[in-house]
Amino acid sequence: MRIVDIRERTAPIASPIANAFIDFSKMTLSLVAVVTDVIRDRKPVIGYGFNSNGRYGQGGLIRERFAPRILEAKPDSLIDATGDNIDPHKVWATMFTNEKPGGHGERSVAIGTIDMAVWDAVAKIAGKPLFRLLAERYGTTADPRVFVYAAGGYYYPGKGLEGLASEMKGYLDRGYNVVKMKIGGAPLADDCKRIEHVLKLLPAGAKLAVDANGRFDLDTAVAYAKALREYDLFWYEEAGDPLDYELQAKLAEHYPGPMATGENLFSMQDARNLIRYGGMRSDRDWLQFDCALSYGLVEYLRTLDMLKSYGWSWRRCIPHGGHQMSLNIAAGLGLGGNESYPDLFQPYGGFPDGVKVENGHIVMPELPGIGFEGKSDLIKEMRSLAS
Repeated sequence: MRIVDIRERTAPIASPIANAFIDFSKMTLSLVAVVTDVIRDRKPVIGYGFNSNGRYGQGGLIRERFAPRILEAKPDSLIDATGDNIDPHKVWATMFTNEKPGGHGERSVAIGTIDMAVWDAVAKIAGKPLFRLLAERYGTTADPRVFVYAAGGYYYPGKGLEGLASEMKGYLDRGYNVVKMKIGGAPLADDCKRIEHVLKLLPAGAKLAVDANGRFDLDTAVAYAKALREYDLFWYEEAGDPLDYELQAKLAEHYPGPMATGENLFSMQDARNLIRYGGMRSDRDWLQFDCALSYGLVEYLRTLDMLKSYGWSWRRCIPHGGHQMSLNIAAGLGLGGNESYPDLFQPYGGFPDGVKVENGHIVMPELPGIGFEGKSDLIKEMRSLAS
């Protein structure tokens, strides 16, 4: 049993949208296929992975640094104790060979992308959905019903209040009961008008979250907090730079409602610093660490162990990214839910064909691996890489 090849392709996910910090007109991602010599139905088992939106494709790092380390390793060094499957932790350690600690920028995305594909292959070899495999291995109770919210509300030319309202109504009509929109790309007064316009159309029980994408300095973050606390929001997300823990801690003094951050923290150590110094409140705030950007599930498990040691429930985690890997982690390990992009970054976002949102939740299908084979437009792209 061995990994015989690792293939990468940089693919466009460009879109004429913008948040408060970047536009997505030239956005890319890396699509990876991990090919094994295990045969199922007369075909080799292949695991697939890709990185989340917001960080570009990592083809150079994958092809020149991390894939060669795996392929050059002795095959037996990557097998688990049973001898029947690949060990993702051993593969991860092999990728990290000769890497210094710290500096968790783009390399965490490259490793996280390969790690996703490895876990997909491992679950397929085991013949189980990844969420069930995770529950068995880590002593949790699998729950295929997962909370999801609809992320959107981006800025783009010509999109006025009615365009924003139409978008949000579309999400509600599809079964979501929490929707998210961007702030910080317009003056505060204009953003308040946008928020109020959306709040007016929400039915009873539905909620709105807002996301500043790290745009604000402390004064602006506080000014927004004072305005936003007049609304009953699901959360106020990533007001300032993700590594400015002092800003986040001070912001909590001005905003009593739920806050969310963490999607741009790419290691257990950075996540731990947020918990230590960021003033995050375990009774109301949300953590958005995204395994696809932060060294993969192997590192995410370390992050979850850290959270437990600081008294945080894993239910306070709702990952960024809108991909099926985090859906499996949420269902298998008991996270609070997952982000969803109903209309954006396709075919990489969304759910397997036929999966519908009902009352803000989806039910995971019983598909081996991560479940990419159940999404026809996505698996077509993946198989074109592996063929």
